[in-house]
Amino acid sequence: MKIVVTGASGAFGGAAAAMLLERIAPGDLILLSRTPARLADFAARGASVRHADFDDPATLPAAFAGAERMLLISTARVGSRVGQHRNAVAAAVAAGVRHIVYTSLLGADAPDNPAIVKNDHRATEEIIEASGATWTFLRDSQYAEAVAGPMVIPVLLSGQPKPDNCGAGRVAFVSRDDCVATAVGVLTQDGHENRAYDLTGPELFTIPEALALAGEIAGRPLAVAPTDDQGMFAYFDSLGVPRHASDIIPDGPIPWSSDDMVTFGQSIREGFFDRVTDHVARITGRTPKTLREVMLAQRTSWPA
Repeated sequence: MKIVVTGASGAFGGAAAAMLLERIAPGDLILLSRTPARLADFAARGASVRHADFDDPATLPAAFAGAERMLLISTARVGSRVGQHRNAVAAAVAAGVRHIVYTSLLGADAPDNPAIVKNDHRATEEIIEASGATWTFLRDSQYAEAVAGPMVIPVLLSGQPKPDNCGAGRVAFVSRDDCVATAVGVLTQDGHENRAYDLTGPELFTIPEALALAGEIAGRPLAVAPTDDQGMFAYFDSLGVPRHASDIIPDGPIPWSSDDMVTFGQSIREGFFDRVTDHVARITGRTPKTLREVMLAQRTSWPA
């Protein structure tokens, strides 16, 4: 059973590739990237490394040739990635891929979820459902690593409270490592066809509670400055973040937009992330990491 991993030079894809090589023969692993040179170590171990550019469909038939199962890792560009995903799914199915595992978002199936990122994920799910392949959707909660790094470090550096529009909304932050392990489990096990799994960590936190935990570990108090959605837009404007996905400069320094982040916070505030499941444990056979464990692991990267 040959497995293809898209975006294999990224953090998620690289971790999935490394874990897959512990379970399958190197000759059964196909790794795709726009920059295949970054996968030289995997090629040296016997994996097939191929160039693929989802914006250039001509590169895709050869990239997917021989694959039977695919891990489709969502690309980064909110607002333009649905077309990329459509190209990848069409080429994969034409090449003989029979099962597609897709990294989606918690709440992607909720029509009233205000997070605009949900639209990309649900549209991709619908493309996969109509493709003729069987599928598994891994609907990830917010990554614990995103809290332990990009959220905590700026607060530690500035010494100022973090502007936040999430209110009292709760999130069961999930470790990216656990999401990778779940994806690998689905790819290498049977019985996951046409299933959607909500992947969460074991505990619910509000954003103030998460920052308080980081402050306890760092040894100094960390807090949020509650604000409304317009206040969040003003904050991101001050950082030079583009307002809309259409304003993002391709391959520029900021690959996301403030309306993406503000509506994500609104989604948390309105309860779309307020859920704990046991899917990680059931599929991987291991206990999911807590937010504290992820923070302790990243503590060495925090400023003194």
